[in-house]
Amino acid sequence: MIFRTPPAPRRPLRRVRTTPALRPLRHRLDAARVEEIPFHAPDGVRLGLTRIGDGDTDRPAVLLLHGHTASSDMFLLPETRNLVDALLDDGYEPWLLDWRGSCRLPYNETGRRYTYDDVALYDIPAAVDHIRGRIGDRPLFAVAHCIGSLTLSLSLTAGLVPGLAGVVSQGVFLTPKLAGRTSLRMTIAGELLKTRIDHIPVDFRKVGLRSRYTPLFALAARKADCPDPTCQILHHSAWGTGASLFVHENLADATHDRLADLLGPAPLWILPHLRRIELARTVVRWHDTDHRYRALPPNALDAAARIDTPVLLLAGSENGLWLDSQRLCHDVLARRQPQLDVRYTEIPGYGHLDTFIGRGAALDVFGHILDFLGERR
Repeated sequence: MIFRTPPAPRRPLRRVRTTPALRPLRHRLDAARVEEIPFHAPDGVRLGLTRIGDGDTDRPAVLLLHGHTASSDMFLLPETRNLVDALLDDGYEPWLLDWRGSCRLPYNETGRRYTYDDVALYDIPAAVDHIRGRIGDRPLFAVAHCIGSLTLSLSLTAGLVPGLAGVVSQGVFLTPKLAGRTSLRMTIAGELLKTRIDHIPVDFRKVGLRSRYTPLFALAARKADCPDPTCQILHHSAWGTGASLFVHENLADATHDRLADLLGPAPLWILPHLRRIELARTVVRWHDTDHRYRALPPNALDAAARIDTPVLLLAGSENGLWLDSQRLCHDVLARRQPQLDVRYTEIPGYGHLDTFIGRGAALDVFGHILDFLGERR
């Protein structure tokens, strides 16, 4: 008689979000003040739009735009005094858009692919139109971070969001500038990894030790001071590019411990558009032959004269990702478009993301934003 060993049970597949359901926001606000609005972009993509209010219909509105792989959570940190707190206390009504690059949505991992053209053409204008339909003639401002700011610049220069009362751009706006090694690594990673993986995760607990992503985490851990793998791949490596997203000492322990919730996987298929933008040193349209995107300018810097709102360019002095992009933008616009109302403010001792999630941001950063908005409300 031949005895057969029963087959080992298969390991269950890791559950991955494939439906565009929004992950709940984490905050300490009264639930009655938080209005989650069912919202889709004109091309049918499910997005997230949240209004924070108290019933006061006279408050100016402020649209908050997160960076790529982040989410509206970056403006609502419950462990610190966050930007939403500051805006509410100063008499504003915050509106938070989770555009298609949000980690509250599954698109970076398993959803439909997109370019930044889609964000500029569909997501931001649709959110602005919806907010204006709700607030009427009240002023509407925008505060945008990183890629949220970069795509907003494309919407502005396309004339798709006219009449904003003011824009605060943090980190990068019209003139992206990366360090040489970051640009090189981005190019190499995009070419070498595109046939093996389509995104770079940040939470090592989800991928495990024996995975195709382990070498990326190992590379990020080289010469890193912090033992947390998520911190290493974000602070020490910025998804493998060799850049840095924040000054480590500026984060509260509670914020540091939830970095994997605040920043999600980075899709590699977006790199060609980002590379084109970085090489051009300005925001350029990806879709040159698709008639659906003709409303967007081929080169946003060349169309900067269409910006019809005051702009505050904000940046940390230690920005390890976009370097001095904002100072460069101010200098270029001062020469090429001197009629525009553009100012530049640098925050000493801050990096990129910690200008919003840093434990001292309420004291060191938010005052500059509130002063700018207050002059124009």
